[in-house]
Amino acid sequence: MGTRRGPPAPTAQNGRVREAVTQARRIVVKIGSSSLTTATGGLDEARVDTLVDALAALTAAGREVVLVSSGAIAAGLAPLGLPRRPRDLATQQAAASVGQGLLIGRYAAGFARHRLTVGQVLLTVDDVTRRAHYRNAYRTLRKLLDLRAVPIVNENDTVATEEIRFGDNDRLAALVAALVDADLLVLLSDVDALWTGNPARPGSTRITEVRGEGDLAGVDIGGVGRAGVGTGGMVTKVEAARIATGFGIPVVLTAAPLAGAALAGEPVGTFFHPARRRPAARLFWLAHATAPRGRLHLDPGAVQAVVGRRKSLLPAGITAVDGTFTAGDPVDLVDVDGASVARGLVNYDAVELPGLLGRSTGELAAALGPAYEREVVHRDDLVLL
Repeated sequence: MGTRRGPPAPTAQNGRVREAVTQARRIVVKIGSSSLTTATGGLDEARVDTLVDALAALTAAGREVVLVSSGAIAAGLAPLGLPRRPRDLATQQAAASVGQGLLIGRYAAGFARHRLTVGQVLLTVDDVTRRAHYRNAYRTLRKLLDLRAVPIVNENDTVATEEIRFGDNDRLAALVAALVDADLLVLLSDVDALWTGNPARPGSTRITEVRGEGDLAGVDIGGVGRAGVGTGGMVTKVEAARIATGFGIPVVLTAAPLAGAALAGEPVGTFFHPARRRPAARLFWLAHATAPRGRLHLDPGAVQAVVGRRKSLLPAGITAVDGTFTAGDPVDLVDVDGASVARGLVNYDAVELPGLLGRSTGELAAALGPAYEREVVHRDDLVLL
C-alpha cells in the first residue's frame, strides 16, 4: 500500500523494548467487543477513551494507525433491551445497525479531543476477496491515511450473511494488515497474553514469544472470551497471528489496558515473530482471503504430485467434483480422506469437469480439441494449505 518506509525492523528484543514495535510506521490495532463493552451490552466510555489516547499518541508521533474494532452488536444490546448477544442472524444485524452508529460516534468524539478525524470502513468478505472490491478498499484506506484520518474498520454486520462473514474480526484484522502493508499488528483482548492453558489454572504459564509452530505445541487454546459478547477467543487470535506473520508482519497479543505499553515496545503480552520470507501477495490472498466455491477430490498420485512435487493438477488425478463454480473461481483440492491439501484457481466450470475426470490431457485434446490440453489448476495458481 504505497511505498514502505524501509524494511521491517529487526524482531530481536533488547530486554527493554521491542524494536519491531518501536520502529513500525504503519500499525493495525484490533480490539474485541469484550474490551469495549460490558457483558450486558453498552459501551464503556472510559475503555474507549483509554484506547483512543494511546492511538492518538501514535499519530502525533507521525505513525499511521488503522483500527479494527469489534463492538457494534454488543453496543446495540442495551439500547434494544436485549439481555445477551442474540443467536439468530436477523437480530444480530438489527443490534449491529443500532450499535455501529453508537460505536463510531464514540470514537469520533474521542479522537476529536486530539483534533483527529475518523473514517468508518465497513467490509464484507467480498471486499477483500474479489479483486475489484479489494482495490476499492485499498484506495479508501490509503486516502484516509493520506488525509491524516484514522480509519476504523469493522465487518459490515448489518448486511453480511452467514455465507459471506469473516466469522471474527481477528481474521479481518490480519487481512487488513496485509492489505495496507502494515509493519505491525496488535491484537487487544481481555487476556494479557497467550498462555499454555487457562490462566486461572495452576501450572499455566505465559508465553512471551512465538517463533514458529513448535512454540505452540501443547498449548491449550480456549474458546470465546470471558465476557461472552464476542465471537472470537484465543483460537481466532492465534490463527490471525499465523496469517499476519505468514505475510511477514510481526504481531503483539495482549490485554486492552496494556495497549499503551505494548505500542511503546515494552515486552508485555506475546510477541509473534514474522516469517522471514513474504509470500507472493496473490498466493497469500488465495490461501487466507478466499472462500472455496467447490472441491476437487484427488487420488493419492495426484496428491503426491501437487503437494510433494508442486505440480499442476491434471484431469487424470481427479476422482470427483463438488460444488458450483466457474473458471477462475477458487476451489479446494482434497485427499482421499476429504482433508483440504491445497487451494487453487480452477480453469474449468464445474459442469465441464465430470466428463474430463481420469483422462489424460493428450487424450482430451485428441477427442475434444486443443483447448482441453490444459491443467485443471496450474501450479502458479495453487497454494498448499
